[in-house]
Amino acid sequence: QVQLVESGGGLVQAGGSLRLSCAASGSIFSINAMGWYRQAPGKQRELVAAITSSGSTNYVDFVKGRFTISRDNAKNTVYLRMNSLKPEDTAVYYCNADVLRSNLVRVIYWGQGTQVTVSS
Repeated sequence: QVQLVESGGGLVQAGGSLRLSCAASGSIFSINAMGWYRQAPGKQRELVAAITSSGSTNYVDFVKGRFTISRDNAKNTVYLRMNSLKPEDTAVYYCNADVLRSNLVRVIYWGQGTQVTVSS
């Protein structure tokens, strides 16, 4: 089995910063892309940022220049540094990973989610 465990969410004032972490563990052969999504109340889950195993990144427009995704392949961990946070960034943030398991079966895994609340 593979697990993704997120940490780093919390309550912050507008303009503040947070850093989310997501560590993958278990029967992992390799991990391709990793990403962060978010879901606000009453809204669909949406992509925030993604990063490939080689470090290529992709951001949605509403976080460009404010959020930075990175990863440590040795630790199977992906990070999301969030600066200049806005109240509209309030959501549950989920990480996901495109995992090639030890049995060479490819599976997409999701973390349990971490709450980010930005007060005005």
